[in-house]
Amino acid sequence: MKTILKAAFAAGAVALAGSTAIAQTTNLRIQTHYAPETVSGKLAAEFADNVQTMSGGDIAIEMFYSSPVVATVETFDAAANGILDCDMTGGGYQTGKNPAFQFVGDIMGGYATPYQQLSWLYYGGGLDAAQELYNQYGMQLVGWWVYGQESLASTKPIRNAEDFKDWKFRSPPGMETKIFEKLGASPIVMDFTEIFTALETGIIDGADASGIANNMGMGLYDIAGHANFPGFHSMPSDHLACNKAVWDAMPEEHRRIMSVAMEALALRTALTFEKANAEAVAQLKEQGIEIHTWSDDDLQAFRDAAQATWPEFASSPEAEALVESHMAYLRQLGLVSEMN
Repeated sequence: MKTILKAAFAAGAVALAGSTAIAQTTNLRIQTHYAPETVSGKLAAEFADNVQTMSGGDIAIEMFYSSPVVATVETFDAAANGILDCDMTGGGYQTGKNPAFQFVGDIMGGYATPYQQLSWLYYGGGLDAAQELYNQYGMQLVGWWVYGQESLASTKPIRNAEDFKDWKFRSPPGMETKIFEKLGASPIVMDFTEIFTALETGIIDGADASGIANNMGMGLYDIAGHANFPGFHSMPSDHLACNKAVWDAMPEEHRRIMSVAMEALALRTALTFEKANAEAVAQLKEQGIEIHTWSDDDLQAFRDAAQATWPEFASSPEAEALVESHMAYLRQLGLVSEMN
């Protein structure tokens, strides 16, 4: 009887240890710059719900929308320093640390579709190259979600490159300011959450904010009577990047859930915006918003200015390596033949 009891006790202890391991929990505080009512904000909420559901509640996510904890550009540092756990903004906001972040945030004038850009990340060696950069700053790149080419919002017509002359607009930090300055515009770097007020008060004439559906969700076209579509100038890669110590401490199954959920978010984002942008354009036209579609010549003028700026901005070894990686893949896809 004693032997039986000992065996039963041992089996129970093993089972308890196993259940304890399975029940390990992960709690994540994640900030995004997107408002919850925008298309991207809703997709971020869906991502969080998917992760929590697939983990059986073992991963709990507290989402902070519209950058309430710290300014958008400070989200990365807040995660690296433990104020937050993860940053759901984009690498392009961190170009002040290293210009290489431009080429994991928004290459500008390169890929034509989200699918091409995502294929570089997952099948063109991009994730490994980007991971080295993120790890240098104590962060782990989990994945991207790319909603496609952005559209501008403007109180003035933006019919072609000539209309950029003396055009004051909100720009994110980084290479974009150099490109638009070459085209005669006056970029003003400001936080994502300040765009609406700056447009409303006339501080800026327009804004590079997001895709046309997100712009409409932010109410920008309640003030700005002009938009361009399809977009062409910018296709940012919004990221999920987590504090590396937090990431490394997560059980492998939790890391796998997060990574696969990000791949699902990437696909859903690209597909959702195909539909949402088309619907937004139709609705805006009904509201009397002027939609400007650029000619092939004007599009090429922008691409020339953008690609001429890539080597100028690639002023660190990491940036040079990423530009070379992008260029090799762009050539493979037949999108460029040589650096301008």
